[in-house]
Amino acid sequence: MDKKAENNQTDKEKVLNIIKNVVTWLVVAAAVAMMIFTIISATTLDRNNRSLFGKKMFIVNSDSMKATDFAAGDLIFVKEVDPSTLKEGDIISYTSTNTENFGELITHKIKKLTVTASGEPGFITYGTTTGEEDKTIVTYPYIVGKYTGKIAKMGYFFQFLKTTPGYIVCILVPFMLLIISQAWTSIKLFKQYKAEQNAALEEEKSKIAAEKEETQRMMAELLAMKAQIEQQGGAPITTPGTAPFQTQTPPPSPAPEAPKANQNAERIASLEKDLADVEKNIAELRAAKEELEATYKTAETESQISELSVTIGKLTAVKVQISAELQKLKN
Repeated sequence: MDKKAENNQTDKEKVLNIIKNVVTWLVVAAAVAMMIFTIISATTLDRNNRSLFGKKMFIVNSDSMKATDFAAGDLIFVKEVDPSTLKEGDIISYTSTNTENFGELITHKIKKLTVTASGEPGFITYGTTTGEEDKTIVTYPYIVGKYTGKIAKMGYFFQFLKTTPGYIVCILVPFMLLIISQAWTSIKLFKQYKAEQNAALEEEKSKIAAEKEETQRMMAELLAMKAQIEQQGGAPITTPGTAPFQTQTPPPSPAPEAPKANQNAERIASLEKDLADVEKNIAELRAAKEELEATYKTAETESQISELSVTIGKLTAVKVQISAELQKLKN
């Protein structure tokens, strides 16, 4: 049951991570798109002398062509052409020379070709909504280009983008969300790193405590072994840094040769067993010391290594004395 609950929790975390990544990338895409739109709006939109991929872009401000082609708020595309190629029925954008709206950009349909009083070629244009002809003839120098297409109502979006609320909603907010998302992710990763570090430290402390307990157990066995050896052999055993254990052994009473030989054999067997135990303890302590030396060094581990070194030295001294007594008995 616990395993199933753990798997469910893992699946939920995976789903949440996927959702978070998708949302993050959507925010990034939106922010980048808004930045591109802003650049286009600032550098190309409603500019007679600027184009993007060969097309100029303008926002329609009136409904004079609503009946047939486009309405106010639409974004229209205009392409530069040779004015001599234009014909009746084409929709053109031009700069007005009428005193009522001088300098404004007008996009109307060509009604017919004509010439001015001075013989200059031009066009008579009109708005399809009212059908009224424009008051001035459009000559070649004032033609901006030919209408090629539109995006309905996109002009309203670009107009909104130029305002302060538009900048805040479309540019600032997405970038702030992105920054907050990345900051939150960084905080979570840092907390996870600290938790893993603390867990590893606690595990190391537990391991050191267990090794310390094992060392203390081995020391207790060593002291008990020393006492046993001294009681049996009578010779004091010394270890580095400690005073010898003084034992009083009564002078041996005369005994027959056979019983003495039996006593020596028993003594040798006991010492050989003790020697094997000491060598085993030394090997275990050395292995524990090497393992500690390979781990992350702390003040506590350094202390443990020092204690193990002292213990190994004491055990080695005991081993030497047991070996010497064995050699003496065998000779």
